[in-house]
Amino acid sequence: MFERLTDRFQQAFKSLTGRGRLTETNVSDAMREIRRALLDADVNYTVAKDFVADVKRECLGEAVMKSVTPGQQAVKIVNDRLTMLLGGTNAPLELSDKLAVIMLCGLHGSGKTTTSAKLALHLREKHGRKVMLAAVDLHRPAAIDQLEILGSDLGFPVYSDRESKDVAAVAVAARNEALAQECDTLIIDTAGRLQVDTELVQELVDVKRRAQPKEILLVGDAALGQEAVSVAEHFDEALGITGIILTKLDGDARGGAALAMRQVTGQPIKFVGVGEQPQDLEPFHPDRMASRILGMGDVVSLVEKASEQFDEEEAAALHDKLRKSTFDFEDFISQLNKIRKMGGMMSMLKMLPGAGGLLPDGVDLDDGEFNRIEGIIHSMTPQERQEPEIIGTSRRQRIAKGSGVELLEVNQLIKQFQQMRKMMSMMTRGGGGGGGMGAMMDAMSGGGGGMGGMGGMGGMSPGLGRSGATKAKKAARKKRPKSAGKNKKKKRR
Repeated sequence: MFERLTDRFQQAFKSLTGRGRLTETNVSDAMREIRRALLDADVNYTVAKDFVADVKRECLGEAVMKSVTPGQQAVKIVNDRLTMLLGGTNAPLELSDKLAVIMLCGLHGSGKTTTSAKLALHLREKHGRKVMLAAVDLHRPAAIDQLEILGSDLGFPVYSDRESKDVAAVAVAARNEALAQECDTLIIDTAGRLQVDTELVQELVDVKRRAQPKEILLVGDAALGQEAVSVAEHFDEALGITGIILTKLDGDARGGAALAMRQVTGQPIKFVGVGEQPQDLEPFHPDRMASRILGMGDVVSLVEKASEQFDEEEAAALHDKLRKSTFDFEDFISQLNKIRKMGGMMSMLKMLPGAGGLLPDGVDLDDGEFNRIEGIIHSMTPQERQEPEIIGTSRRQRIAKGSGVELLEVNQLIKQFQQMRKMMSMMTRGGGGGGGMGAMMDAMSGGGGGMGGMGGMGGMSPGLGRSGATKAKKAARKKRPKSAGKNKKKKRR
């Protein structure tokens, strides 16, 4: 979502970094570009204006102008101010009561019902809570069905009353039922409207008064743009919200809502929805988000995601397989699935500092391409997956037909897999962790092997295979100055 904003910020920083000293003109030019970037991202005009004014004032201060690295100091100021704009620090939920009641509110279509289930899963998996869901949206019949299906799929009890028309009474009954079932958390899914109106507000006020929620969370669509400000203000005035959950942060919207909603309400963004799966809800960390927006990566979140997927015993076993060159297609599929659970290859790359410039223009690690690899591997027999060296010509032809791809793609996959396995074996024997991404994941998993051969996964993607890699190399050569080759020849002489 923030790719365009990141690009604009980095363009602005180019006029600041790398200079021995800054002038008021340099700073003003950079601030002008930052203000345009914020407005282009649909950040509220007043929020953008105040942000730029604060940053400019600090950048023109004596501490920066007389610094040895004034450009870097200016970037740090932008990072610190952006972090404060987003909330400063992570704000956890208040769950101290015997029954912690959490009420979700928001406009129709913001994702309240699915967010209710995601939040319930997060609280159970991360905090060990016993959660009940309450279907209090009585205006949309499908909302009750949707919540009941989600609750059934994820293993949560769902309280509903299809006969009642009293929304607040249903919320109170749900509270009593949660206490009777010895649950410690109740999440109330309320109704929404296309816009804030008197009837909706009064209904929610009644639910708040009678159900006594500890947390009132506004579920806001990150694609709302300028409208997000007025929506947040209305709900805050009526209910006194305690936090915000931003949904659809994985979309292609401009993302200005994330930078403005907290500022206008004074309440923290507590969670963000980053996908459609039940586990795609993450606690919001302002400092990490600011780093991502400024292209500085988010290694801490990457480490946390990796630690959830890899344990020491598994890492040690994988490291041993790599060292002995027995890493097979079964292991490859297992590691691929772990990467998917971590958000996909591109999601992981975005968390690495400077990773945005790793790939040449027009080259993308499309996670969908890995589905083709998986289709080819699943067309192999168990023996072929475990012993790739037995796959001869006739077997390759059968695999190609079974997976619906050309024989060339099967040959290419097997060849690149064998090359990757050989390279990883040499690296692990020499004391390396796996190289590239593999080495980094090694360190995260305690040096036992981590994701091992995943450093070579980019080259195994059909989209970045032989032809894709060649295009990437050509694009990289085009970017290199023509004088580079001549300088090398002069040095040799």
